[in-house]
Amino acid sequence: MALVSLFFAWLCHVGPSWHPLLVLLVYVPLPLLTVPAVMAVLASLWLSWWWRGVALTSLALVLTVVMGLVWGTPDEGVGRVRLMTYNVKAYLAMQRAGGPQALAAEFAAHDADVIVLQDSAELEPMQDDERAPLWNLMFGKREIFYRGQYMIASRYPLRDCRVGLLQGQVVDKAHSYLHCQVQVGQRAFDLVTVHLVTPRQGLVAVRREGLDGLDQWRQNLSYRTEQAVALVNQLRGRARPLVLAGDLNAPERTEVLRILMGQLGLRDAFSSAGFGYGYTHGHSLRLGLSFLRIDHILVSDDIGVAAVEVGGAEGSEHRPVIADLLLQRTY
Repeated sequence: MALVSLFFAWLCHVGPSWHPLLVLLVYVPLPLLTVPAVMAVLASLWLSWWWRGVALTSLALVLTVVMGLVWGTPDEGVGRVRLMTYNVKAYLAMQRAGGPQALAAEFAAHDADVIVLQDSAELEPMQDDERAPLWNLMFGKREIFYRGQYMIASRYPLRDCRVGLLQGQVVDKAHSYLHCQVQVGQRAFDLVTVHLVTPRQGLVAVRREGLDGLDQWRQNLSYRTEQAVALVNQLRGRARPLVLAGDLNAPERTEVLRILMGQLGLRDAFSSAGFGYGYTHGHSLRLGLSFLRIDHILVSDDIGVAAVEVGGAEGSEHRPVIADLLLQRTY
């Protein structure tokens, strides 16, 4: 168990991107490693103090480095804006009894000033039928811009909203994103929401076919990486502060996030000011617990993060991420 813990800790430190098999390990339910780690601690009670120390160190590594424990430091500043990103999986919520009500309860619980949604197209008809009161409960008097699966709802004016396309050399069809300017008094920032291609097909291929499915997993990784590069190319050289929020289908340790953060000068809001693991996905799977942090709010350095949290699991297969941003960060 000690060697396994050290291996995963090393993987987290150096990054898994140099081989597809190592990237695959980032998507497995790492909290399950706590079971053998705890068993090793219990077994070490009958051994020497040296083995007890090794077992306790292994458990500590799993609970912190391997599982991605975050202990952030909130920023200071002024101009607080609460932003929520949420993959609502509306096509599933509309088919489930009480699904829309669960989503509305999640929105009400956090009362964000700016809401960005993915997989939300099935919500749009609600505003024009008997479910209009529920739509109003969700979004109130926020200004709304939506195209395809995306929606941005804001208490502040939205300007120059547009749809952008991500077309890479490997991706066989274009994926889109939304880009708006949010005007908060005299300050403005660029807001982008994007939903990168899902890893589901690649993960299923490896699970069913073993190493024979590795080529499909490798191609799946290339899709997301090329989408990240395409997005960087379109957003590079911006004049305003930037918030990029959405379902990126990639943990922070992967190359996708390193490209977006490194080349656009962004940082992850949860890693900056959050506490805990911040897992947003996995609770709808067989294990019944969230174990992946694939939904993110990324901010440029001139935007502060005062607080950040992850929402509930009742409304969607994804938990929302909610951040209190500071438009004028104090260094």
